[in-house]
Amino acid sequence: MRLRALLETDALGLRLLGGEDELDRTVRGVMTTDLKDPSRYLSGGELVLTGLAWLREPEDAEPFVRILASAGVAALAAGEAELGDIPDDLVQACLRHRLPLFAVNESVAFATITEHVVRQVSGERAGDLAAVVDRHRRLMTSGPAGGGPEVVLDLLGSDLDLRAWVLSPTGRQIAGAGEPLDAGLAATLAGEHLAATRTGRRGPHRLSTAGSTYSLFPIRNTGRGAPPASRDVRETVLSDWLLAVEADAGDWPAARLDLLQGVTQLIAVERDRRDAARTVRRRLAQEVLELVQTGAAPAEIAARLRVAAPVLLPGLGTAPHWQVVVARVEWDTEGGTGAVDTGPVAQALLEEILVDPATVGADSADRIAVAHHGDEAIALVPLPAGPLPDSEDEGTTSIGLHADALLAAVRDPLSSGLADDGRLTLGVSAAVHSAEGLRGALEEARHARRVAAARPGRVCAAGHHELASHVLLLPFVPDDVRRAFTARLLDPLRDYDRRHRAELIPTLEAFLDCDGSWTRCATRLHLHVNTLRYRVGRIEQLTGRDLSRLEDKLDFFLALRMS
Repeated sequence: MRLRALLETDALGLRLLGGEDELDRTVRGVMTTDLKDPSRYLSGGELVLTGLAWLREPEDAEPFVRILASAGVAALAAGEAELGDIPDDLVQACLRHRLPLFAVNESVAFATITEHVVRQVSGERAGDLAAVVDRHRRLMTSGPAGGGPEVVLDLLGSDLDLRAWVLSPTGRQIAGAGEPLDAGLAATLAGEHLAATRTGRRGPHRLSTAGSTYSLFPIRNTGRGAPPASRDVRETVLSDWLLAVEADAGDWPAARLDLLQGVTQLIAVERDRRDAARTVRRRLAQEVLELVQTGAAPAEIAARLRVAAPVLLPGLGTAPHWQVVVARVEWDTEGGTGAVDTGPVAQALLEEILVDPATVGADSADRIAVAHHGDEAIALVPLPAGPLPDSEDEGTTSIGLHADALLAAVRDPLSSGLADDGRLTLGVSAAVHSAEGLRGALEEARHARRVAAARPGRVCAAGHHELASHVLLLPFVPDDVRRAFTARLLDPLRDYDRRHRAELIPTLEAFLDCDGSWTRCATRLHLHVNTLRYRVGRIEQLTGRDLSRLEDKLDFFLALRMS
């Protein structure tokens, strides 16, 4: 806004004392001070309001005005409440430094002027930013992207003083202006957004945490050329990005909310453009998958892998190892609007999960090829060639992805999005070094996913190393058989523990963990060996089993694992 507009606003009670030729100066902010030297708080373009408490001697006026002029302020407005008429020394100093000077009527509060200036400046900045957003939108719909989400986030920061970040549904930062968002906070914001979206509440959603309030806007392309709106929120909730703004949008005017909606539209167009760029990698994965599943010759699969390798690992020069990851998203049918197409959801989600959560940026999945077959997403993950591990023993350093590590950073936000009616299960194969091993890796990943599906919880994963263990068998025992088996062996011990506080169950667990060693078990439990022998004898008496026999030890071990 211009100084002239302030002078023409009667409600502000301003009277010009000097600087008529400078009234076209632009006001970019307002600051109230009674410091002799306020230079550290000035950035240029301010209307400075002062009650003149700093003016004790006539010679004080010159250095004060010189400081304001050097800082590039737009004008000085002095209140008449303290001294009555504005001192002539101040008027003359402002004339010398060509600094416009206003007198503020004693009936007008500085707060009134401040509120007016802030409202006008914010409105003009919002209008300027809206024009920039509109210009970028036109550019992006007709040609190459103009710098990505970071450009518009920078504008939000510089013109509206809003800190904002674009987050994936797992809480990974896609874009941001300034300091990155704390990873834990980002995951919390993503989880809150997913949970609110699942309840059907319209955005922006708000969350107060760690002393700040954040407004969360969904990022969806609803403009021309956008895909048709989903009839079921579950088809998009786990793949949509969100815009997190450090501000409370609850009291924003409609114009500012509309502006932020325009920002999300702009980012959504960029999201669609980057998704389209993944088409080549998705097609490569689909072609390899079809060859593997139809039993094609290893030479044909190897030829296709040689095409894929330079795209996924450019500049590698040598054939990589490969790993297969299988994911599936399942929804309960009750309470929904019908069947949900889960294949594309699982595909987009797996692409995100396979990105290192510490990685910032939207292009960090460029080396991941994910296809979907029915309701199953299958990722072909290249690994730099190196020696494959011989075992999964503790202390062995192995290459590749590990099931638990993949989900560690994303389990909480995704659980919020899955709510009470969804599940994500994931299986990871061992690394293989040739096309011959790819079919086995695919089946291995699928088996591991089925093991994960048999576990409780909304987000579960299993790795290839679990397929060589009894753990593979336990999840597939029917529930009624599981309950009967564990009850027959463990219920007598639980009842005894409940009545006598005897801790027979913990004693049994420790005894089996110590491979039946009396000395090691007694040491672990801080018991005398005779006390341990008494407890084990009581266990055998109550169950009719003999813990010196391998068969009975194995039955107890399985019962504890299944309970």
